[in-house]
This record gives sequence, C-alpha cells and structure tokens, in this order.
Amino acid sequence: MKSHVIRIKNVGFIAAIVLICAAVAVTFVYKGLPAVISASASERKIPIYCVDYEDKKASLSFDAAWGNEDTQMLIDILGKYNVKATFFVVGDWVDKYPESVKALSDAGHEIMNHSDTHPHMSQLGRDGILKEINSCNEKIASITGVTPILHRAPYGEYNNTLIETLDSINMKCIQWDVDSLDWKDLSATEINNRVTKNVKPGSIILFHNAAKHTPEALPSIIETLQADGYELVPISELIMYDNYEIDHTGKQKSTQSTSEQGDTTENCSSSTISSASTN
Repeated sequence: MKSHVIRIKNVGFIAAIVLICAAVAVTFVYKGLPAVISASASERKIPIYCVDYEDKKASLSFDAAWGNEDTQMLIDILGKYNVKATFFVVGDWVDKYPESVKALSDAGHEIMNHSDTHPHMSQLGRDGILKEINSCNEKIASITGVTPILHRAPYGEYNNTLIETLDSINMKCIQWDVDSLDWKDLSATEINNRVTKNVKPGSIILFHNAAKHTPEALPSIIETLQADGYELVPISELIMYDNYEIDHTGKQKSTQSTSEQGDTTENCSSSTISSASTN
C-alpha cells in the first residue's frame, strides 16, 4: 500500500513537470512567432534587370557621372541610326554640364536619375535616399521639363530600403543584364562581342558616356542588333508598370495569363544580380 502511494505521488510530480515544460514551450513559440513572420516578410527585393519579351526589343543605357568628352559623339551616333537611349545622370554632372543634358533631351533621349552625388545608396537611410533622389530629379526637370521615373543606383548597389523608398515615390530601380564593361577600357571589338553575344529580347545594356572605346564600338553594335531584328527603345518604353512581378534573377514578368501576354523561359543571368559598375 505504501509503495502504491509513492507511485501516485511520482505520477503527480511527472505530470507537473510535463505541464511546466508545455507552458514554457508555448511561451517560447508564441514569443518567437513574430520574428519568424518578420523574417518571411522581409524577403530580398530586386530591381529590374531585364524584361520578359518574345519580341526582339532591348534598351541601350548610359551612365553619366564623371567626364563629358564623348556625349555629343554618342548623340550623333545614336541619331544616325535613329535610336533613342536612356541616360542615367548624376546631379553633380548636371551641374557641370547642363548644356549636354539639354542636348540629350533635345535629341529625344530620356534623362533618368543616377543620384545627386554618387554615394553608396545602400548605406543611406530613407531620408538620405530621398534627398539624393529628389535633388537629382529637380536638377534634371529644371532643364528638360520632365521629372525622372527611373533610378539606377551608383555602383549597382541597392537594398530593400532603396527599392521601397523608390516605390513610395512611384519610381523604379533599374539595373542591367548585359554589361559592356566599357569602363575597363576594353577594346571596341571586345565591347562589341560582349554585348552582341549576350543580348536577348528584353535586355537592358549598360554603357558609360565617358568610356574610352564606346563611341568606336557603338555603331557596329547597333548595326548588328538591328540586322538581327532588334528594336532599340528607351527603358521607360521597355518595362511594365502594372500587373507584373520580378523573379529571383531580376526579370520583370507580366502576371497576366500567357494567352494575354506571352511568356519566355529564359531568365536574366543570375550572375547579373551581384554585378556592379564603377559608375
């Protein structure tokens, strides 16, 4: 009888321990749950690297941050082939070369935002980002009469804060999926080969306005792409504004049915996600 009582007491003790452990586990899970939700909600945001197209459309883009020696030459070459391009300019560059900004705009090219002072945008908070974006926009608009709707981050560096801040002011963050690497002073032949071998429908091609051999390479690049059936349009005419998603490679895709929009299986090169530029 005595041993029977002991067993009952042991059972009660074990039950109490089980209840305590269960309470601790529930508390731990409950307190940990918001962190799990937060981690899921804060997924990495990606800019537009290229666009999902079946038709052969692509965009030429030029970053302007430092020199200005080739700008008029680029305007002349693009004009010869009746091509309109997108120029991402830094506010400080606008201050130095307002006549070139006007010449680009007058020639029909679109002038977009490349920050005001060329900082590392991913190291700035929301207020710092807005100051850079708005100041550059105001300088461009004062000359062209058009406020930019696209931004390319200096050095190709971005984070969620930058993209979310741009979204809040109805601007889009633009990268590239074809890098000419012209800033490395590659030869005209090397630049031509890099570009023409990697372009696909919906590509955004990166050049720089002051690169050493870009004016030499550009005519053959345009001729090759046009001969292959490509229509070269400004980025604002290439990208989508509604009913789209951006996949893990940075490819902007329509969320409409394939019967409405069409679909392609080739993505932007995943290597472009980490690529960066000196400009």
